[in-house]
Amino acid sequence: MPSKKKALITDIREMLLEQIEYRELLFQMTRRDLLIRYKQAVMGFGWAIFMPVLNTAIFTVIFTRVSPLNLEIPYPIYVYAGLLPWNFFASSLRFSATSLTTNSNLVTKIYFPREVFPFSAILVALVDFAVAAILLVGLMIYYRAGVTWYFLLLPLILVVQVAFTAGIALLLAMGNLFLRDVKYLSEGVITVWMFATSVVYPVERIGGKLEMLLRLNPMTPIIDAYRSVLIRNELPPAGPFTFAVVVSFLVLAVGWITFHRAEFKFAENI
Repeated sequence: MPSKKKALITDIREMLLEQIEYRELLFQMTRRDLLIRYKQAVMGFGWAIFMPVLNTAIFTVIFTRVSPLNLEIPYPIYVYAGLLPWNFFASSLRFSATSLTTNSNLVTKIYFPREVFPFSAILVALVDFAVAAILLVGLMIYYRAGVTWYFLLLPLILVVQVAFTAGIALLLAMGNLFLRDVKYLSEGVITVWMFATSVVYPVERIGGKLEMLLRLNPMTPIIDAYRSVLIRNELPPAGPFTFAVVVSFLVLAVGWITFHRAEFKFAENI
């Protein structure tokens, strides 16, 4: 047992030191991926806003005209505040899943921490998240959602989401390298996952055992936390958010250590 604990501490120390040493590489990879993604796109970063706006319009029609939810806050700002962090999460996972296989020439030739690839995908998605947040600011002004001290909690919520996202992203990138079906399976899971999260409707409206099951999804308290500090001007519910914090960092630890220990097998499975 002591030897396993010592090995774990050694791994964590090595992982953190490598990220510090190769931070410039991570920056350059992120810059490269951003340029590639928007190089020949006429709208450029406008695509980061277009999709959440389109989805917001669609769900607004559905849940205000077809099947009204009758929320205490305007539905457009409610749904956009949910779609914004969700799109960041989903986009991170989609690009992370193929981040190793699409960079196979680098994986097989030189040594550096392979975590750079999924981490770069997350940073690219984070840039899109920041761009799309501009429209949320506009919606808050339009609906007169005031700025309060609760906004100071936004960095904490974002860190928790990034931790959870990074843990899943590392596992997906590794899994897709060993088994290419993971990419296609993850696409279906992400789609279903969105409707199992309080992105376009509050899960408490479901009720019963199904609601209790959906509450085990860490993305629900994370998205609810964004809405709490941005729209409702209140603290995130302590119990659910604490659960999300614990699960997020546990997932990050498991995903990162598993990824790090499997790195020596990557080149032979490209």
